[in-house]
Amino acid sequence: MALEAISGVNKLPFMKRFDELQKEWDLHQIQIATSNFTNPYSLMAPPFENPAENLPKILEHCKVRMECDHGTTTLGFKYQGGIVLCADSRATSGEYIGSQTMKKIVELNSYMLGTLAGGAADCVYWDRVLARECRLHELRYKRRITVDAAARMMCNISTQYKGMGLVMGMMLAGCDDEGCKLIYVDSDGMRSHGSVFSVGSGSPYALGVLDTGYRWDLTTDEAFDLARRAIYHATSKDAYSGGIVRLYHINDKGWKNICNTDCNDLHDQFCKESMKNGSNSNLPCTSRTWVEQKLQQNEVQAQVAAVTTEIS
Repeated sequence: MALEAISGVNKLPFMKRFDELQKEWDLHQIQIATSNFTNPYSLMAPPFENPAENLPKILEHCKVRMECDHGTTTLGFKYQGGIVLCADSRATSGEYIGSQTMKKIVELNSYMLGTLAGGAADCVYWDRVLARECRLHELRYKRRITVDAAARMMCNISTQYKGMGLVMGMMLAGCDDEGCKLIYVDSDGMRSHGSVFSVGSGSPYALGVLDTGYRWDLTTDEAFDLARRAIYHATSKDAYSGGIVRLYHINDKGWKNICNTDCNDLHDQFCKESMKNGSNSNLPCTSRTWVEQKLQQNEVQAQVAAVTTEIS
């Protein structure tokens, strides 16, 4: 044995014990599965060639449905005072509500925010990678990364994994030397600049409110109120949206978390405003005021029915 160790023969594969070979194989598999720990852009792909082309064929052959039902509501718009981002906090998987406190607006640095819509794991992971790259850019070049550069980075990542099950639709909002910017990036590799965006299953309802109330010369208070109303209406119509309505404001001084309000509290607030405006008949059927009015009407109808029965 000593001669084998001196000559190095014991290091040859056929001289090793089975448990040693098994241990080395296990370590190799762990290194492959956790390769993103050292390189966050390298994720373990399916074990066959051309995953983007062959994965749909394999799923169809095995009758496996990989697309999960998911929903959310996020919005962002630019106005004369900066950028407003607003989102709900409900995380769902089909009809199952997994969380009511999901944070869908992520702080990438002191001047840039990102929103989450799509698969929670995909969005959270790549937002963390982007936050890491933003910090490394500041350390290397002694200046903040631009919003366009961050958007191009996410666009390149989504293009690389296109067709492999990545589900992601995010907005990047921030201010740099060129001003305030709002950019939409999705898992198909699309990158689009704009002034108004809404992403998620509740976005049609939110856009309906934004189309009615949005204009460039909004005051800051009007912009905050418009964003909260849009998300509130989406949560009241879309079962996949709800929880806490988080509101952020971005300008050239950085971002600020304005408020985190439960959508039920917003519901009562807007119902009281509609009562003051004399529109009680149009109250939504889920408001507390509507329920109280309905109970009173039912009680009166029951009393009238009892009197009618006694007379007859």
